[in-house]
Amino acid sequence: MSVVLGLDIGTTSTIGILIRPEGEVLAMASRPVSLNSPHAGWAEEDPAQWWDNCGAIIGELLATAGLAPAAVAAVGVTGMLPAVVLLDAEGAVIRPSIQQSDGRCGEQVAALRAANDPAAFLARTGNGINQQLVAAKLRWIEQHEPDAFARIATVMGSYDYINYRLTGDRAIEQNWALEAGFVDVASATVADDLVALAHVPRTAIPRRVVSHEILGRVSARGAAESGLAEGTPVVGGAADIVASSLAAGVVAPGDVLLKFGGAVDIMTATDRVVPDPRLYLDHHLVPGLFMPNGCMSTGGSALNWFIATFAGAEAAAAKAAGRSVHAVLDGLAAARPAGADGLTILPYFLGEKTPIHDPAARGVFEGLTLSHDLGHMWRALLEAYAYALRHHVEVLRDIGHPAERFIVSDGGSQSDVWMGIVADVLQAPVQRLTGHPGSCIGAAWAAVMGLGLSDDWSGITRFVTFGTVLDPDPANAAVYEPGYAHYRDLYRRLYQPPAATPAPTAPTATDSA
Repeated sequence: MSVVLGLDIGTTSTIGILIRPEGEVLAMASRPVSLNSPHAGWAEEDPAQWWDNCGAIIGELLATAGLAPAAVAAVGVTGMLPAVVLLDAEGAVIRPSIQQSDGRCGEQVAALRAANDPAAFLARTGNGINQQLVAAKLRWIEQHEPDAFARIATVMGSYDYINYRLTGDRAIEQNWALEAGFVDVASATVADDLVALAHVPRTAIPRRVVSHEILGRVSARGAAESGLAEGTPVVGGAADIVASSLAAGVVAPGDVLLKFGGAVDIMTATDRVVPDPRLYLDHHLVPGLFMPNGCMSTGGSALNWFIATFAGAEAAAAKAAGRSVHAVLDGLAAARPAGADGLTILPYFLGEKTPIHDPAARGVFEGLTLSHDLGHMWRALLEAYAYALRHHVEVLRDIGHPAERFIVSDGGSQSDVWMGIVADVLQAPVQRLTGHPGSCIGAAWAAVMGLGLSDDWSGITRFVTFGTVLDPDPANAAVYEPGYAHYRDLYRRLYQPPAATPAPTAPTATDSA
C-alpha cells in the first residue's frame, strides 16, 4: 500500500502527515513558526524556518512510522496565501516573507485603485483591489526597499517555496496566482498586463500549475536536505483553506466551513463565479468548482498575543498545573454574561482583510471599565470573531450563496465556550469535526489524486468524522442581535478614509458588507 506525505506551511506552525490513501494516518508531527510584526500592521516570517521545520518533521514522521524515505510515493504541500517570497537569480531568499495578513501596503492599494477600474479588475480577476494583491506588496518593496526590489528574480508563495526547495523547479500553484491578482479568470492564465502592475518582469512570475499536477520530483539536493528520496513526485499543492475545506466535506452549496487557526477563515463551495470585492475567490480542489471565502488577518494569533500581553500569570499557573491557559481563560469567560457586560472588541489587530479590506483598521476595546476583568476581555475577544463571522455570512447570502450548514475545524473549534458563542451569534447549530488533521491532509490528498492512487476526491472524508453539534441558546439572541449591530456600527463610526487618495467604498448604515 502506498504512503503519501502532506506538509502544511501554516502561520503559527508547520505540520506534516503521512497517510495511506485507504484511510490510515501513520504519523503526524509539527514545529512552531515565529510570526514577526516589527511595525504596526506588519506580518513577516522566515522561509528558512519553514524549510528547516520540514526537514525535522519528515525525519520524525518516517521514524515514527518506521519507514524508509523511498516508501513515500508522493508529496503535497499546502500553506497560507498569498504570502510573498522573493528569490534572487541564484535562488536565495532576498528578505523575510510578507504574510497574507500584512497590512503595510494601504498607500499602494489606493494607488492601484486610482489607476485602474476596480469593477473591471474584479470582473477579470475574480478578486478586488485590496491588500491581498501581491502587486501592492511588491510596490511597497519597490518604494521602501529598492535594493531588495532590484534583486527580484522570482516571486512565489509559501508552499511554492517548499516545492522549489524540494524539486529545484520554480512554479506557482493556481490559487496563489489567483489571489495574487495575476490571473485572468476566464482564460485561467497568468496575464502579462496584470503582472506588469507589480512593476516586476514577466519572467519573475513562474509557470502556473494545478493543485494535483505533478510539478517536479525531489532533486538530489532536495533529498539531502529534506530526508526524502530523490525522484519522489511533488504536486502543485493547495491553499490551506481549500485543502482544509475538502477534508471537511465542503463540496455542496450551503456547506460552510469555519476554520479557527492562526487566522479565522470562512469558506463555501459553488460552481458559480460571482466576484465580490468583499471576499476572495479561489479554485476548489475539485476541478470545476470554486470556493468563495473570507480570511481575517488574525484569530488564534490574536488570542496568543492577548495571553502573552495580559495573562502571563495565568499562563504560568496553567503550565505548572498541566493545564491549557486557553481552557483556564475559557472558564473565566464562561462565568461572564453574554455581551461581556458591554465590552466590545474590534479584532483588527493587523488591519483587516475580508470583508472590510482596511489595512488601516486597528484593534479596539470599547466600553472598558473598572468593573471588567480578564474574563470579560477574553469573552469579548471570542465574541468579536463570532461577530466577524456573522458579517461574512451576511455577505455570502447577499451575493446569492446559501449558508446553511456550519462546520467548524482547527484548534479553536475545540473550545466549547468559543463555539457556543459562535452558535449563539449565528443562531445556528455548528457541527464540530473530530480528528480533522488540518490542511495537511488536503495537501496529501492532492498528491494521492495527482499520482492516480484514487479517482475520488471525496475519498478524503474517510480521514475525518463528525463530532458534537453545538446548538444555539435562543435566550442569548436578545443580547447578540444588538451586540452585533453595535459591533458593525462601531467600525462605521471610527472609519476614516485615507487622506489625499480616493477612498474605498465607505461603509454605510445600510450596506451589507
